[in-house]
Amino acid sequence: MFTGIIESLGEIKSIEKQGSNINFKIQSKITSELKVDQSISHNGVCLTVTKVNLNNYEVTAIEETLKKTNLSTLKIGSLINLERAMKINQLLDGHIVQGHIDQTGKCSSVKNENGSWVYSFEYDDLKNNITIEKGSIAINGVSLTVLDSKKSSFSVAIIPHTYKNTNFHKIIKGEIVNLEFDVLGKYISKMYEIYK
Repeated sequence: MFTGIIESLGEIKSIEKQGSNINFKIQSKITSELKVDQSISHNGVCLTVTKVNLNNYEVTAIEETLKKTNLSTLKIGSLINLERAMKINQLLDGHIVQGHIDQTGKCSSVKNENGSWVYSFEYDDLKNNITIEKGSIAINGVSLTVLDSKKSSFSVAIIPHTYKNTNFHKIIKGEIVNLEFDVLGKYISKMYEIYK
């Protein structure tokens, strides 16, 4: 379980195919604090640390994860958002993020608003995921508030701190991002489908 408040950026140092899986070696400033078997959110995807060595650590993404997320688009040098699992006694500054990506979306525009940025995204609404105005969504693991909610698109506003300290400063029009929709909204949507 995560909060969507990014702790650090990680840099992909190596990518190794192993059958249908991919092993990623990642360098980050929190590496020295990590342990094998720890759950870490990578662009919103919960992956298990399999090896820690000096400034680098390793994780493995299986085929199912690669199909549903943007991890297969990563290259050596790509920056990813990192967050360690939340502690029960900590403040929930973002929202409840499970680390289970629902689907990917595509950035449709980036607007510089003279000190902040508005990013718009489109997604396939046939998967029955929904946003609501002022509701929560996690994009690449970042907890954000929805603006301009529509059937298959929405926008978010990014403040300078988030822009600088996450990989939002690398997102351009056409970029594929990981989307995790609000867990409460998903349950309500599922119940509606069952009982309508």
